[in-house]
Amino acid sequence: MNNKFSPDIQTEINEVIAKIEKWKNYFDTTIEFYFDGWAIFLREKNIFPRCITLFKSYCTNTYSIKSFEIHLKNYNKEEYQELYFVNNISNRNSLLEELNAVIYGKDLVKNASKIYHNSLIK
Repeated sequence: MNNKFSPDIQTEINEVIAKIEKWKNYFDTTIEFYFDGWAIFLREKNIFPRCITLFKSYCTNTYSIKSFEIHLKNYNKEEYQELYFVNNISNRNSLLEELNAVIYGKDLVKNASKIYHNSLIK
């Protein structure tokens, strides 16, 4: 199992960061390392922000993407509502394709469709 200081892990993270660099004007980027993997957090610079999380597990060597909508509660506490998630993405190219789709609104469209469908059922 590799750790965060492994040259392979550092190279992988740098390659992902280089690919998402084109969105630096729209997102703040944070990298965090955990015992079981690493994560890149993209926080949208917007009035109604989203947070997109990319996670790579050291054990399974798969990626996952989660998208959250951020709400302010009582003007001081942030609350997160999950919009979209994909687990078990097998390679970096698939990760970047899925991330591109999420950034351009795939998560928002799926969430809006779900809300609309649920309102028709009632």
